[in-house]
Amino acid sequence: MDEVDVILIGSGVMSANLGALLSQLDPSLSIELYEVTKLLSQESSNGWNNAGTGHAGICEVAYTPDRGVDGEIKVDKAIEIFAEFEQTKQFWAHAVRTGMIDKPSEFINQVPHISFVVGQEQVEFLRSRYQGMRKHPFFSKMEYSEDAEQIRKWAPLLIEGRLGQPVAATYMEAGTDVNFGEVSRKLIHWLGQQDGCSIHVETRVTNLKRSGKGWEVTIQNLADGTTHQKKAKFIFIGAGGGSLPLLQKAGVDEIRGYGGFPIGGQWLICEKPEIVERHHAKVYGLSPGEAPTMAVPHLDSRVLDGKEALLFGPYAAWTTKFLHRGGSFFDLPGSIKFHNWLTLLKVGISNLPLVGYLIQQGLQGMNTRLKELRNFYPDAKAEDWKLIDAGIRVQAIKKEDGDAGIVHFGTEVVTSKDRTVSALLGASPGASVCVNIVLEVAQKCFGELFTRDEVQKRLLGMIPTLGLHSRIDPENTAEFEKHSLNAEKTLGLRK
Repeated sequence: MDEVDVILIGSGVMSANLGALLSQLDPSLSIELYEVTKLLSQESSNGWNNAGTGHAGICEVAYTPDRGVDGEIKVDKAIEIFAEFEQTKQFWAHAVRTGMIDKPSEFINQVPHISFVVGQEQVEFLRSRYQGMRKHPFFSKMEYSEDAEQIRKWAPLLIEGRLGQPVAATYMEAGTDVNFGEVSRKLIHWLGQQDGCSIHVETRVTNLKRSGKGWEVTIQNLADGTTHQKKAKFIFIGAGGGSLPLLQKAGVDEIRGYGGFPIGGQWLICEKPEIVERHHAKVYGLSPGEAPTMAVPHLDSRVLDGKEALLFGPYAAWTTKFLHRGGSFFDLPGSIKFHNWLTLLKVGISNLPLVGYLIQQGLQGMNTRLKELRNFYPDAKAEDWKLIDAGIRVQAIKKEDGDAGIVHFGTEVVTSKDRTVSALLGASPGASVCVNIVLEVAQKCFGELFTRDEVQKRLLGMIPTLGLHSRIDPENTAEFEKHSLNAEKTLGLRK
């Protein structure tokens, strides 16, 4: 039976960046990637199945939810997200400079990021948020206004047709729109060309079994139905909603008690040039009630497959499928095991507002969806918009502080005690901070590799801000900004 160093399951942004990073740090590694679909990066990373926001904590009010005793919004999480997205951009810039990938405009473009609120209470919140954020150098160029005419200059669709409501907005020009599927495909194509590495589509990993210090992986060829086995020293499961069932098959202790809570999504999309060309921004609002972070409404400029469009949403919906393509309505029932049935049983009780929100979202018609859109774009007309699917996110459910059934809306990484298998669970902002996540996986599971001086030097050449504590030291902040500027120039985001 053939043996490889690394098997990657799934062709999304996490597998793509982990494979590229490991191959860059140690070119001798043999790496194989297996994808169930015919095309690469078709699930969560697909451009139509996510917001395409380069999450940097700029416009996403969900990263600054709490007021301190002084009344100001605490911005620590936003600072963290900003720094981690910078790591992602720097690694991609390294990939462009070294010829790993080309044409960065095909996967990343500058699009201003705006936070927008309506109503006096929300205005006061955003004002406090701005006051907290502008103190940090990362956000020193952020602008704020409660003047409708100024907001009109930033994003005219937000103001046209609006009748005298209190409004406020923050604006930062240096935001991004990212096609995570396209950058994933570029990195994977490069990986497949390296010695000892290969990419396989229309292949399903059906079983994982311990074999010595590694794993025996059963792989099915979906084209002809044949199966074969492969040994691997390390496995990374980046299979989106398919990660939890595979971890359960692997039988690692760390997955005990975990469940998965699938949430479907939809977008309203407008492709009419006369409307699209008048809105060039990603505009985020406040989360409605008990809506999950991934359901915070936003009106976005998108650049997909060379075409510009406007997307609004997402609208959430209840589903039992774990995957958008190739998923089954039996996915959720099939994930119920002896060790997690209590967790899943309690999810409805512990998250009743969320369940109610999902039911309400699933039952709403086009008129209701348009009403929500008109909170952002008052003059929106039904005939200019159509409804499309926005993929599925399986949120991690785990026991926390003695309580079962808690739904987690961030990104969860589960790694076995012996560090031979690691898997990604969860959702936003995972794609934007993917390099930080996979670097942590690599450091944890390939610890010996990072003890080599040449590897550390190579790593800092790829991600130069890793060693900077920019939140504390002004000198380090200046150094951080220098590396950030270099990366953005390489990616075509600045001249």
